[in-house]
Amino acid sequence: MATGQPAGVPPPSTIPNLKDRLPKLEPRRRRPTPSAPVPTPETPALPPPPEPSTLSFQVPSRRILSRKDHELFLSSPTHNLILAFVFGLSDAVVDVPISAVKDEDQTPALASILAILDEAEALVLATPPDDSGGSRFGNKLFRTFLDKTKAASAAWHQRLGVTSPEAVAEVETYFLQSFGNRSRIDYGSGHELNFMIWLLCLYQLQVVKQSDFKALVLKVFTRYLTVMRTVQSTYYLEPAGSHGVWGLDDYQFLPFLFGSSQLLHHPFITPLAIHQELTIEEFGHDFMYLGQVDFVNSTKTVKGLRWHSPMLDDISSAKNWNKIEGGMRKMFVAEVLAKLPVMQHFLFGSLVPAVDGMSTEAEAGVRPEEEETEGGAVMVEHDGVKHLHQLNSWGDCCGIKVPSSLAAAQEMRKRNGGESLRRIPFD
Repeated sequence: MATGQPAGVPPPSTIPNLKDRLPKLEPRRRRPTPSAPVPTPETPALPPPPEPSTLSFQVPSRRILSRKDHELFLSSPTHNLILAFVFGLSDAVVDVPISAVKDEDQTPALASILAILDEAEALVLATPPDDSGGSRFGNKLFRTFLDKTKAASAAWHQRLGVTSPEAVAEVETYFLQSFGNRSRIDYGSGHELNFMIWLLCLYQLQVVKQSDFKALVLKVFTRYLTVMRTVQSTYYLEPAGSHGVWGLDDYQFLPFLFGSSQLLHHPFITPLAIHQELTIEEFGHDFMYLGQVDFVNSTKTVKGLRWHSPMLDDISSAKNWNKIEGGMRKMFVAEVLAKLPVMQHFLFGSLVPAVDGMSTEAEAGVRPEEEETEGGAVMVEHDGVKHLHQLNSWGDCCGIKVPSSLAAAQEMRKRNGGESLRRIPFD
């Protein structure tokens, strides 16, 4: 019997109603804010320097060689001492441009530190690299530069009033580590931290005082930055970690912490100003945050923060500098002091002491880091498992060898006759 239904077409009763199967559209809702956001770390009280008669100097060594060691450190007075010193330096430069500190305001000790950094930079210029031949990896003449700084170190420290050979041996360890790693020919924010610990040792020895903190940041630390830029560009130092410890910058972190403090209540420079070339050109010399962004831009082979530094680009959308400064404090606590792959390289002596119960290098069966050869490894414990830690990064445990983007930018300029950075075609 004919039904009038075309051949091959199912009757209407068997065709599903797709409208009943489509999910209902609902308005997008904002994600609820965390009920207990991580508070911004406060600045602990900075303890007074120890009495000189109580000190028994020792060559610094690694003591964080297991998770238990790290947990002991995180609850120790030394942890709070480091926070108090670094955050105290940051507090000292709130709303203060670099030009506010005049040369005549410097103490003799600060003048001596600046002279030491000048002489260190002169050693770089006196130790030119071999022709890199276009290589983006570190130049081995960097090791000759480190040898020269070590040879001059004792005299430099005696100029600061650190005359005891035992005291020099302890304090200079941090100073020499602040230029980068000899075997890997790399540099990162962990080495920058060593410079801070060197200054902390000078505070502990009463060479510098709390009243010097503003100048320590705006004169001494900024001079250290320029010296390290010379070192990096001369020897093509590799970044110590795949993306830098914080993902902000291949090499530095503290310019962003100190720099956001400088801009905390600025009347017209906003976080978005890092995208304004005229603002960076006019104010980069006076505010570290802008100056470091300018340097980061100069070390890349492409133009645009959103392509080469997405975290910096994201941060620029913050409502104010207070948000950024608080975020930098959280980063310092969570991404440095609380990260075992970073802190297993940290060195403890008498001025920055370890805690009873922490491992020693002898107990763990590892050699001092300065004795390790290129391509060597040490046995460390991570997440409860012992393994060989390859010597190829400071903050990125067992990461890959990373070429210097700064070197790539310089090589590109050499080949292109100094042409500016290339743009992404669809930018």
